[in-house]
Amino acid sequence: MAFAAEKLPSDDSLLDAYSASVADAVDRIGPAVCRIERIGAGGHGSGFVIAQDGLVVTNFHVVGDARAVRVTMPDGASREGHVLGRDPDTDIALVRADGNFADVAPLGDSKRLRRGQIAIAIGNPLGFEWTVTAGVVSALGRSMRASTGRLIDDVIQTDAALNPGNSGGPLVSSAGEVIGVNTAMIHGAQGIAFAVASNTANFVISEIIRFGRVRRAFIGVSADTTNLPRRAALLSQVTTNTAVRLRGVENNGPAAKAGLKEGDIIAAIDGRPVTGVDDLVRMLDAERIGRETLCTVVRRTGISQVMVTPVARAN
Repeated sequence: MAFAAEKLPSDDSLLDAYSASVADAVDRIGPAVCRIERIGAGGHGSGFVIAQDGLVVTNFHVVGDARAVRVTMPDGASREGHVLGRDPDTDIALVRADGNFADVAPLGDSKRLRRGQIAIAIGNPLGFEWTVTAGVVSALGRSMRASTGRLIDDVIQTDAALNPGNSGGPLVSSAGEVIGVNTAMIHGAQGIAFAVASNTANFVISEIIRFGRVRRAFIGVSADTTNLPRRAALLSQVTTNTAVRLRGVENNGPAAKAGLKEGDIIAAIDGRPVTGVDDLVRMLDAERIGRETLCTVVRRTGISQVMVTPVARAN
């Protein structure tokens, strides 16, 4: 008696929802992820194309002081690029690569992120294939120290491991949106990795395109995003449920001189809600340098209005 051969399930049917979402996100973003090599200076990492005219985002520590880089795409095509600008304080650099690019990975809105959300790190350290790791968003609004010694605010913490050469590549949500720029991993700390949030990267990129550098007002604080109690929101006359908590205040800085202290919560600046660290970074632009700025501050003792005068941040 003959037996019919058992029909094996297809690969697609074996993929569970998690695997399918990761694979779909990689298929969407991966073709825009490239290898970045310094020309004549050594060193390499990853990057990703954000515009068809060749704008490529990567890390400052990937390009260093190099003026020219080699950009290699997953199909093996290699092009020369020049560094438009760099921002050591956020470890972000912007490159213009020669030619046009069909595949792009535009930056998404990192403010919509939630803890526990899937995070996918994509890199292209070899120039011909992607490397992919996946995990979850462990924490939001973290701070980490840049190579300049200054703190990078609005950092995403994830357990998606960063392979060597993945620095500068995108951190991607399961929806296929770039939510961050992979920047560093703490060795010996159980694979804790970090990415600069896409909203902060977007601000830096806009400044570089307009001015060739990032102009900043400086008040001398490090901060993270925190929940704003409903009563505090009502008293401070803002309609949001998040704000910014000061984790540190530099001695003799503008914030300290104005009386701001560690633990203070800034709910608004000049009447505009500060819903997260990315808002604080964006609001402290060059237009506020030397200009009195009113901060609505939530403390245990109540709501205070504190006037701070930002100074120009040294380059």
